[in-house]
This record gives sequence, C-alpha cells and structure tokens, in this order.
Amino acid sequence: MNLFDPTLWTGKINIDGWHDAAGGKTAVVNPSTGETMEHIGSGDASDIARAAARAAEVQRDWAATPATERAAILRRAGELFAATAPEIQDWLMRESGSTRARAVFETDQAEQECYEAAALCSRPIGEVMPSTEPRLSMTRRMPAGVVGVISPFNVPLILAIRSVAPALALGNTVVLKPDPRTAVCGGVTIMRIFEEAGLPQGVLTLVPGDGAAGAALVDDPHVRVISFTGSTGAGRKVGEAAARGVKRAHLELGGNNPIIVLPDADLDRAVSTVAWGSFFNQGQVCMAAGRILVHADIAEEFTARLAAKAEQLTVGDPAASAVDLGPLINERQRDLIHSQVTASVAAGARLLAGGTYENLFYRPTVLVDVPDDAPAYADEVFGPVVPIRTFSTVDEAAELAADDAYGLSLAILTGDVMAGLDLAERIPSGLVHINDQTINDDARIPFGGVGWSGTGARFGGEANIEAFTETRWITMRAEQPVYPM
Repeated sequence: MNLFDPTLWTGKINIDGWHDAAGGKTAVVNPSTGETMEHIGSGDASDIARAAARAAEVQRDWAATPATERAAILRRAGELFAATAPEIQDWLMRESGSTRARAVFETDQAEQECYEAAALCSRPIGEVMPSTEPRLSMTRRMPAGVVGVISPFNVPLILAIRSVAPALALGNTVVLKPDPRTAVCGGVTIMRIFEEAGLPQGVLTLVPGDGAAGAALVDDPHVRVISFTGSTGAGRKVGEAAARGVKRAHLELGGNNPIIVLPDADLDRAVSTVAWGSFFNQGQVCMAAGRILVHADIAEEFTARLAAKAEQLTVGDPAASAVDLGPLINERQRDLIHSQVTASVAAGARLLAGGTYENLFYRPTVLVDVPDDAPAYADEVFGPVVPIRTFSTVDEAAELAADDAYGLSLAILTGDVMAGLDLAERIPSGLVHINDQTINDDARIPFGGVGWSGTGARFGGEANIEAFTETRWITMRAEQPVYPM
C-alpha cells in the first residue's frame, strides 16, 4: 500500500484537500545524507487563518457525529498505522534520522494512541450532581472546539498523534502544525491515514510551517486549546500568547532528567540502562537522561564500563545499516551540543569517550568530574552526552537530583525498590521509574512534567478528557420557580 505517494502531497498543505501553500514550500532533507528527498508546503499566517476558520466551521457537525462513528474512524486509523508501518518507519529513518528501534516504537505507539482514543468516545460524558433544589443538576463534558497542535522534530509521529487522536475522539477539530524538518513523518502520514480512515474534510487540517506559523496558530481566535511540545524557551512564549487570548495551553517542554545509581544496583544492567536512557535517539528526547548520579563506592567501575560501552556503539545512517545512533537533526543542533561539551571540558570536566563528530553523526559522549555550572550538566543538552557526578549518601543524591528547574522524568536503579521509592518522594518529577531508565511512554498513562518541564500531566488516558473538553453545568426543573420579585 503506497498511502503516502509523494505525487499527492509534494509542495502542499491540506485544508479540504491538498493544495499549494501561500508560504511556498520547504525541502524535505535526509539528515544522514543531506539529500533533498521531496518538498512540503510551508504555511504562513494566511494559511493558518483559513485552516482554523474551516476547522471552526465543521466542528459542531463533527461533535454531533455519533460516538460510534468517531470511534470507528479512530479504530480504522489504528489499523492503517499497523498496515503501513514499514512505509512510515522508512520515512522516520530517512527524514528524522531515527534508528529502526525508534521507528518501530513510534508506529506501534501511534497505532495504540488511535485505539485508546477510540475508547474515549464511549466514556461517560458527565455526572449527576446532588442538589438541595427541586431540580436535576448535572455536568456535561463538551468539546473545547478547535485544537491547535504544534509538534516537534525529535519524535515527530508520537508527539503529534498523542494530541491529534484524543482531540478528534472527543469531538474537537484539529489544526496540526508539525515541525517543517519532519513534516512528512509527523504530518503527512497522519493526514493521509485519517483521510483514508474516512475522517470528513476540514476536521483535521495540516499546515507545516515555521515559528511565525506557530505564533499565528496560537493567536488565532478560532483556536481554543493549544497543545505544544518543544523547548522550554519556546513554551514560555506559547504560554504567554495563549494567556493573552484567554485560551488553554498544554505545554510539554524540556527536561534534564537524572538517573540515580545506588550502590546495590546490578552494575551490568545499570550500564546498559543508562546507555539506553542517554543515547536513545541520539539523546534527542525530552525524557533522555541528562544527569547520571552514581554512588562513590561504585563510580569508578561504573564509569569505566559506561565509557567502554559508548566507544563500542555504532553511529551512522539508519536507512543504510543497523546502527545504535543515527544523525542529529541539523548542523545548528550539532554545533550547540558540541559547544556544550567543549565548554564543560574547559570548565574542568574530563572527557572519557566521544566528544567528536563527522557531519551530523555525533559520537556518544561520557564526561566525569563535571562542575555544577558546566553546560553539559546544568542545561538540557538534547544530544548523546552523559555527564556523571558522584554522591556519598542518599541525602546527597536527593539534593543533587532535586537541584534543577526541570521536573520531567526520574529513574532510580537499586536492589531495594522500596528504598528507591522513598528516595523518589524527595525529588519533584512528573514521571518516576524504579529500576528502569527515564525514556518511557504509554498511550494509557497521563504524561507530563513539573517546573520548567511543563504544565503537568495532560496526555494519555483520562487526562485527555481534561485536556480537550470543557465542563458545562446544566440544571432542569419540572416547572419554573416563583421568585420574590
């Protein structure tokens, strides 16, 4: 099945069908080779305005569509994600630099997001409330209206579909603006899947574009909810703009996530766990482990093993051969990562592995003796870089882990899971994993961070209902009351 035939969408956006964008077009580039594979339409503010207006026009009809029909479309979308997974995985590897493992994870998760969203259609939509008056008092969940989804490059399919699918299931229409660097695997694939699944035109529109297009989407008066995934800096701007429009903004932002390795942890497994949590997807994951805190008693052996592991990992084009790490998304990202590594070494950190690159292929990097203010430790790196610090007591570990403005994911490796849970209680975070690494996701769980990592759990399971609906209070009396006026 060639559902994603480029002759249909090359150079185009989708508002009631595929057509040219007012903002022109953008090259679809393979970061491994530098090859321009296709072009995608690049929407501007006028495209966003047309998409949002069309979404608002059809939203009431879509909300009135029987829940069984909405659920059937979402189930069909899940089936199509499964049927076309190899094609989507190929695009993920070529357009976003994904390894095969991440590409498989993304398509599997996209399928599950659709099935879970389909189940939302049959959830209770309200409650009967107690009342001291002779009336029926109840609440009803109503669709928020038009939802704007702004998704990033790093895990482009999951980070778009996890908002698109539940928003549609709950009766909203959606304007999707994916990152232009991954607009095919994070946009075209979703649009084509839902077109084929039978979604009415206008219910989902696709407008890839730059930051100006994103700003126009946040400002558009038809849009009532913004679902944004990206950097903390960009998220602040989105939140400020949404507040001016008195609309909700769900912000899933960055992280500088700690893994704490206690002295009773299984060292062999700990090395593998940390390597996966730090180097998966070249470290370009908001949940990636950015600070490794290791007990002093095992630090020397652990560090040596991790450095050896990093040296053994393969880096290259995932579409050409089986590799552990693919390319970074572009030169700007590579140069930022390298500057953080070199500045950290200049500040006193020791480089044990990596710290070099060829084109966009950055070697997995291990740093030790990292000062508090070294960029590789103090800031989110968003690359395959592991800064290691040591601690002597559990109290010290808790202080080090909690001494950070972010609060997304936390992992603790230990032979005593209850002690690990006690330690986790002292460290603010939205996600906690005892005896696992920091990168975990599931379509059924509420996902989100605290502090600079975002505005709390709002994706997945029941959290989607809160995210994409409004609560209406309704009362009914058998007859009008008599008032003293």
